[in-house]
Amino acid sequence: MPRASRLLPLICLLLSLCAPALAAQRGFFAMDTYMAVSCEGENAEEALEAAEARVRELEALWSATDENSEIYALDHAGGEAVAISADTEAILRFGAEMGARTGGCLDITLYPVSRLWGFTTGDYRVPPETELAAALALVGYEQLELSPGAARLPEGAQVDLGALGKGWAGDEAVAVLREYGVTSALLDLGGNVQALGSKADGSAWRVGVIMPEDQTNFCVLEVRDAAVVTSGNYERFFTADDGAVYGHILDPKTGAPVENGLKSVTIVGAEGKKCDALSTALFVMGADAAIEHWRTYRDFEMVLLTEENVVYITEGLQGDFSLAQGYEGLAVTVVSR
Repeated sequence: MPRASRLLPLICLLLSLCAPALAAQRGFFAMDTYMAVSCEGENAEEALEAAEARVRELEALWSATDENSEIYALDHAGGEAVAISADTEAILRFGAEMGARTGGCLDITLYPVSRLWGFTTGDYRVPPETELAAALALVGYEQLELSPGAARLPEGAQVDLGALGKGWAGDEAVAVLREYGVTSALLDLGGNVQALGSKADGSAWRVGVIMPEDQTNFCVLEVRDAAVVTSGNYERFFTADDGAVYGHILDPKTGAPVENGLKSVTIVGAEGKKCDALSTALFVMGADAAIEHWRTYRDFEMVLLTEENVVYITEGLQGDFSLAQGYEGLAVTVVSR
């Protein structure tokens, strides 16, 4: 599936939930997806221009396919160390930390396996077991060596920041908007929604979470100064010749698409980069382990949607969660600490 499917939350969000529209708006294509930023403020237009410039700056550093990027240089260095900027060093360190925190359910070195399945190129295929085993041998965030201003991977290992980049870019864009005095803004970076402050009238932003089958919102979250990131295998998938459907979120331990009874995981928190990382990692974990992770760390909230359309929400969202029209009959379980 093309990544444009991530635009549907944005369409629902902007057309259905966030009225009136903010004074200044800007849309652009970056990080392989469409992004839109809207804000209020005396310097709104200048702020939007600066925020877009920051996102593009990070894209130039982190693209796995741009031969001029630092990540491309790292991935093709043949086992040699390469010089990296402070921005790249910071996100690589964060990626390794989240890998350790999630027991490897998030692994930024999974790129060789993703490429085998065709999720990075669009040339979809079910890889033979021998190829998959060879690619899996290259995976392991612990292999990444970082020193001030430099990084190294073993020959053949490769990094892809797809599970972190948009979340990190959202945090950076919000920081830029704040520097320009913006106190009310909404960002949708390819489905990663970040809210700066509240709406201009002081009310909370209302963010919809979609039901994969019909692409309509099954619930609404009210947020202020928060990121909302959803992951699920409905976002990108392909159907093989035998009719089997394979989703793009892969288990780093097996190299196979995740099948654990979850349709989607939505993470709500203060930092886009953490929400981005956890939405993928907790989808890989499955519902039970995701709930235990929340109970252990307590630095985010979440909504889990199962294949049976059962909804789990963490207790911190109780006052900010509601089922959307047409979905009032869904079973909702509140998870307590």
